[in-house]
Amino acid sequence: MTTTTSTSSGGAPAGTARRTTIAKALNAGMRAAMERDDKVLLMGEDIGKLGGVFRITEGLQKDFGEHRVLDTPLAEAGIMGTAVGLALRGYRPVVEIQFDGFVYPAFDQIVSQVAKMHYRSQGTLKLPMVIRIPYGGGIGAVEHHSESNESYFAHTAGLRVVTASTTEDAYWMIQQAIASDDPVVFYEPKRRYHERGMLDLGDGSAPDLADAPYSLDQAVVRQEGSDVTVLTYGPMVKVAMAAAQAAELEDGPSIEVLDLRSLSPMDTDAIEASVTRTGRVITLSEAQTFTSVHAEMAAWVQEHCFYHLEAPVLRVGGYNIPYPPSRHEEVFLPDLDRVLNAVETVLSY
Repeated sequence: MTTTTSTSSGGAPAGTARRTTIAKALNAGMRAAMERDDKVLLMGEDIGKLGGVFRITEGLQKDFGEHRVLDTPLAEAGIMGTAVGLALRGYRPVVEIQFDGFVYPAFDQIVSQVAKMHYRSQGTLKLPMVIRIPYGGGIGAVEHHSESNESYFAHTAGLRVVTASTTEDAYWMIQQAIASDDPVVFYEPKRRYHERGMLDLGDGSAPDLADAPYSLDQAVVRQEGSDVTVLTYGPMVKVAMAAAQAAELEDGPSIEVLDLRSLSPMDTDAIEASVTRTGRVITLSEAQTFTSVHAEMAAWVQEHCFYHLEAPVLRVGGYNIPYPPSRHEEVFLPDLDRVLNAVETVLSY
């Protein structure tokens, strides 16, 4: 089995690729977007001098000034409302929500204003903005710091919801999201921030977005397989890949890993193509399975791929409880064994 993940940034000079972290790739991507368009500005709590709690925006205020990298008050509703006004005036604000559980004070602004403005103005008004949300568990954090709330926003018509799982995706997708005229909720898997991958930055100047290896809403097969499809995204891509490789080493089932990358809209063509090949499907994410992205994936597969299925669609996710204290999170989060157990179950039909 082979992976189909691209590791080159199109158009960049050969031989300049190097290993870097997802965190630094996001920083480089925002830097490129700011160099490309002086209407791009960043807003958030402690993102300027401190560079954010995860240091994703480190050095950007120093290089672009306080008028383009703004340290805001601790007021998510106010931050989001200000971003709406800026977007209506032609700017492209990139808002950082410091942790996933902090987005709820801004929820009304996002679902009532950001998501609906373009539709209710009959296309007259646009809100080109990006809402960056570090999400998921695995970092030993306290309450409200380890949630997977992507289903709320994927459910909300008028928003794009995307998430990167690799260094290369982080670099390109953040630029594509900023360039989009649609509002984009950009989820970043916080426990993967410091994992490394190959990235080619060329000569360091802002790249042509036409050279991006994939479009913003395109799913990618990370591992080819023939027996079972694992539909996943964000922090769980690594777990799915580990399961596929473990099965391969044991001469077990051939597992295909499809990284959705975009949760709304979903690349249903890629889902259908993969399910047609394998006939068995597992959905995998950190989020609770009840009325979630899991449920939409499973329902869509059942509705559109029914005659290709050899077994029911199984969902592997967080348990349907509030996120537990950090000492118990490894029990809550899906792991290699839970994925392989699900594979064994779907193959038993």
